[in-house]
Amino acid sequence: MKRIVVDGLPDDPLAASGVFHQHWLAHVEATLGQGEDVMLQLPAADHTHREWRCAIVAGLARKHAPVRVNLVAGEGAALATSESYLAAAPGVTGQYLEV
Repeated sequence: MKRIVVDGLPDDPLAASGVFHQHWLAHVEATLGQGEDVMLQLPAADHTHREWRCAIVAGLARKHAPVRVNLVAGEGAALATSESYLAAAPGVTGQYLEV
C-alpha cells in the first residue's frame, strides 16, 4: 500500500477541494492505475471538509476497483496504525477515516 501525503490544502473546503483536484488527483489516479493500493493522508479538518473528502475517496474507489483507496485524516502514531490495518484488510476501500 502506498501512502500519499497530501499537503498545501487551504482552510476553505471549496478551495481545498479545488486544490486537491487540480494538484493531486492525477498523481493519485496514476498510482491507482498502476494497480497499487493507496492510503491518502490528509491533515485533520473540521466538519465542513467531510463531504468533499468522502466524495473523492468513494469516487476513486468505484472507478479503480479492485484496487483499493482510503483516505485517513489526522497525524501522529494513529496514521501508521491505520495504514497497517488497511494494508491487511483487503475488503476495505472507499473509506474516509479521521484519526
